[in-house]
Amino acid sequence: METLVGIVAAATALIGAIAAVTHRNAVVGVLFLVLNLVSLAVFYVLLSAPFIAALQVILYAGAIMVLFLFIIMLLDLRREEERESGLLQKVLSVIGGGVFFLLLWGAATGGAAPAAAELPEHFGSVESIAVALFTTYLIPFETISVLLLVAMVGAVLLTRKGGR
Repeated sequence: METLVGIVAAATALIGAIAAVTHRNAVVGVLFLVLNLVSLAVFYVLLSAPFIAALQVILYAGAIMVLFLFIIMLLDLRREEERESGLLQKVLSVIGGGVFFLLLWGAATGGAAPAAAELPEHFGSVESIAVALFTTYLIPFETISVLLLVAMVGAVLLTRKGGR
């Protein structure tokens, strides 16, 4: 049963990712990205990490996608005229698609998957994540929080109308 759920989640994630990148309408692209992020949360549940799955849905599919939609609406994107793709762009697309196909083929035929390792006793719990976040990864955590604060201040300054 887990295999079937994994296959459906993988197919949904792949379809959502492809549609998010290829769709012309930015709002619809964000909605497909939400579909992709929710299907990725299913993988966390299958890997016995329900707390991280809940964070995936709440933070990424919820808060960050709302932020993306807000920015898209704030920028007031107009539909651009369709431009003809150049020869270089077409050649690079074909080469990129071929490399992607070769990587997928190599991953699919790479042999047997390694045996699953035993998980630690409190793997994925709130306590184990908090201990790792506030001891081992304290400096990167604080650095990212400062970077996000600077990005928010920059976004506010960029959207101000008029002078100072």
